[in-house]
Amino acid sequence: MTQVSEEIVQKLFSARANAYVPYSAHPVASVMVTPDGQQFAGTNVEVAHYKGLCAEASAISAMVTAGQRQLATVYVMGPGDHLCTPCGDCRQRIREFATPETQIKVLSGSGELMKTYTMEALLPDGFGPEQLPPR
Repeated sequence: MTQVSEEIVQKLFSARANAYVPYSAHPVASVMVTPDGQQFAGTNVEVAHYKGLCAEASAISAMVTAGQRQLATVYVMGPGDHLCTPCGDCRQRIREFATPETQIKVLSGSGELMKTYTMEALLPDGFGPEQLPPR
């Protein structure tokens, strides 16, 4: 199994340490990497009405704010040794910017690569921009 660079793991640790999770105590971090190698980190931010921001959404927002529109690799790290895969909403968010070659890598809380997904495996038959009529 391919290992993840120490730079990415440290970026995930750092983002996860900044999670704002007073309700779930379940910190998650994500790093989005664009085809040109730019990296955008995000973490989850919970709010009292329970409609917080996921780590993947946070990282995608930073990526889009920087003017990027395509994902090469997505990294997700939860707090433990269980798979912490993107939620349904985030799978759709990732799908918006993914290509068939995009890799989604899920790491354990200690930074070990647990599983790698393609977009098709993560969101089979997903609905994307190409299904909408041209504008």
